[in-house]
Amino acid sequence: MQIHSRNDAWVLGREPPEGWPTDGDFRWVTRDQQLPDRGQALTKTLYLSMDPYQWGRRRSGTEVPGDVCHGRTVSEVIASRSDVYREGDIIFNTNGWQRFGLVGNGIDIFGYMFPRILDMNSAPVSTAVGILGMLGLTAYAGIYLQCRPQAGETVVVSAASGGVGQAAGQIARILGCRVVGIAGQQSKCRFVTEELRFDACISHLSPSYADDLREACPDGIDVYFESVGGSVYEGVLPLLNQRSRITLCGMISQYGNTLPEQASERWRTVGAPFFQKQNVTVHPLFVGNFVQDHQTTFLETMAGWIKDGLIRYREDIWDGLEQAPDGFAAMLKGKNFGKTLIKVAPDATTDDIPKPGRSNRNVLEA
Repeated sequence: MQIHSRNDAWVLGREPPEGWPTDGDFRWVTRDQQLPDRGQALTKTLYLSMDPYQWGRRRSGTEVPGDVCHGRTVSEVIASRSDVYREGDIIFNTNGWQRFGLVGNGIDIFGYMFPRILDMNSAPVSTAVGILGMLGLTAYAGIYLQCRPQAGETVVVSAASGGVGQAAGQIARILGCRVVGIAGQQSKCRFVTEELRFDACISHLSPSYADDLREACPDGIDVYFESVGGSVYEGVLPLLNQRSRITLCGMISQYGNTLPEQASERWRTVGAPFFQKQNVTVHPLFVGNFVQDHQTTFLETMAGWIKDGLIRYREDIWDGLEQAPDGFAAMLKGKNFGKTLIKVAPDATTDDIPKPGRSNRNVLEA
């Protein structure tokens, strides 16, 4: 296979980024590509994951101007001097927003020890940065491991049509709960109820949002999966039951307004009276804490649910690395429909050649 000596990448363009992503926040660069040393493999990015937490990293200063933008990836090994990876292996790693990246024996360029070789026969490889990746593990950890809902309880999921929300609500449904989603456009609400089979889905864009949510939760709320914050969160608070549980995954509505630590402080301040009155347990959710002890069980469990038709998913695919900033900005503003991915290179496992534009892929069979 031809080894490329040049590598295209998006790097952070300025410090600190303010508000929502705009022109100038990301800069396109082409650099020499280092070839693998002993113990390393060179990988070609196939799929790049777009996730809200990436903006929090940039705004908090975790990334500085000139750094390759962080992002988890599905990649193909194209040259190897490693005992772990062979040419042709498809792996889950963290190449970031670039065409090529190096992995060592279990460590990628960002220092993560997550890289793993994928079974190309078990599911489309794109799912490794979606329903069978950190996205799915996030939902599994928040619902199944942290909040542990019981059959008959009411579970509310914000950003319900997004990648994590889709999985979180369906896991709760498998556990026998009444599941209510919160989304934006009515088309997303219909998808959540008709395709994902939630019991109800409320639009936070409706002027009667608070009343609609109360009507959908006549017995109150026992578990809340939080990904949005702001007015969506404020509508949930009065409905929390005694000893209810919240998993705090994110606050996407606040990412363009305040720094992450400021948003978190305000979130807790607004909720404190309700937490105290109702004896609410809040679980902060950082998925990296669950990888070592729970990833293997999660992968087996989720793959079984998908095979049995209990879990369905939808991907929002943007074709071409050049589109990463646009796809990222659209995802942050809720303009995605499903898990947002950038397709960087052809995926030989599906014989699917990238085409300009944007597409959706669904696995919705019963």
